[in-house]
Amino acid sequence: MTADVAAPDLAERVAEAFPGVGPLRTLAGGHSGLTYVTTVGQDRYVVKAVPAAERPVGRNDMLRQARVLRALAGSAVPVPEVVAVDERQPAWFAMEFVPGEAVEPVLDEHEHEHELDPGLARARMVEAARVLRRLHEVGLASLTLEAPPPRDATAELEQWSRTMRAVPAELRPGADDLLRRLAEEVPGDLPPVLLHGDFRLGNVLCRAERAAAVVDWEIWSVGDPRTDLGWFLLFADHRNFPALGREVPGLPPETELLDAYLAGAPPLPDLDWFRALCRMKMAAIMGHNLRRHREGRIHDPDQERLPPTIAAMIRTARDLLG
Repeated sequence: MTADVAAPDLAERVAEAFPGVGPLRTLAGGHSGLTYVTTVGQDRYVVKAVPAAERPVGRNDMLRQARVLRALAGSAVPVPEVVAVDERQPAWFAMEFVPGEAVEPVLDEHEHEHELDPGLARARMVEAARVLRRLHEVGLASLTLEAPPPRDATAELEQWSRTMRAVPAELRPGADDLLRRLAEEVPGDLPPVLLHGDFRLGNVLCRAERAAAVVDWEIWSVGDPRTDLGWFLLFADHRNFPALGREVPGLPPETELLDAYLAGAPPLPDLDWFRALCRMKMAAIMGHNLRRHREGRIHDPDQERLPPTIAAMIRTARDLLG
């Protein structure tokens, strides 16, 4: 869904790069920076820009997103082609508009006119698992990319532990015990790979059963592949999201998705620790958002649906640790 937007300065700069460009219209679904769709003749493009009042860091660092997309061009990971980059602040870049659907089967029931066919949802989840494996097989040395230093498991745990501890205790039952147990059992790291950071079917544009493009790279990093994998596996089961998720008949279980990812390779050591870490991370993010709503910093009554899922994430994370 799109709507007209008033962005005269940005529109003027985009027109410099694309003479004859049409109006910039907001593109629904973008969660970082400003996201627009526009046309130049018969071609459609997506423009991502830094909001004028925001610093170009984190999710608003458009140039960082453009760099990783350009580095992956021509690789086994399908990504949109970057066609223009403007480094003047506020920075923006343009990429090709890739037709396709990005539907999260267990969570997106209210965002799409047509329910995703269960067989198609199943095929896309398996396809996504294979795409994630291809991403992790991309050699870092082969990429023309200035990558940040690898983040190890300890750094991941410390970051999300801080977020969790900032959530009021009544919103995170059992979290202190979970954090203690995670800290006592930090596993050794696997060789670092390129990480998407939020890899799930909702960030993979699909046409029929095939992945057309992996999008939303705003939090990419370098680190242990099990951090991406544990996050992806979370979205295979609606029971991980009480009061939020819905059952999709025939959706592949985590074990089948893991088999698709491994493609015959040996099992990954200590995967349950990373699955528990990712549940803690999800609980911390949800708790942070709920706290902001209750403190009046954002107004989003839908956040009140989160407590059962926060509790379930913490409980099942503790179960995974034995």
